[in-house]
Amino acid sequence: MKIGLFFGSFNPVHTGHLIIANYMATQTELDQVWMVVSPQNPLKQKATLANDYDRLHLVQLAIGNNPHLRASNIEFSLPKPSYTVDTLAYLKEKHPEKQFALIMGGDNLATIHKWKNYEVLLRDYEIYLYKRPQYDAGEFGGYPNIRHFDAPLLDISATYVRDCLKARKSVQYLVPDAVFEYLEGSNLFRH
Repeated sequence: MKIGLFFGSFNPVHTGHLIIANYMATQTELDQVWMVVSPQNPLKQKATLANDYDRLHLVQLAIGNNPHLRASNIEFSLPKPSYTVDTLAYLKEKHPEKQFALIMGGDNLATIHKWKNYEVLLRDYEIYLYKRPQYDAGEFGGYPNIRHFDAPLLDISATYVRDCLKARKSVQYLVPDAVFEYLEGSNLFRH
């Protein structure tokens, strides 16, 4: 079984994330996409992050009963900050029968040289790259393990969703319906 790992803060998960995840799970040879909720990306500030389990719950709500997608909290039990190469080593050991690939945007690939042991990622794992406007894959785009896809993209960011919530503006249609309903009855991201 071939699993695509889509890492993210998902702070909160939005419709754009789901479109990419579902595209990769249904229009490539990946069997499933795991949306891996990262407790702390070493290259991002932790202060703006909602609680890990709140973000995981929102991803679970967003996925619903889609058999191609799965929410993963695998990094919650690993040392912080989370490094992709360490998570992949752990998953390979835990699931030797599965093959793992990374899913990332062109902007991430362009800065992959800042990641821990990035050479191992480029050498040992397929990377399913979705193109982002105004970003090219940089010097790493031509590596043999990089697969390029034109997944449909929505110009939505989690920052925009959080700003709307803080301003008490509607986020309907920016996030999946189940996430919208949950956020409407919650104070999450409102202060």
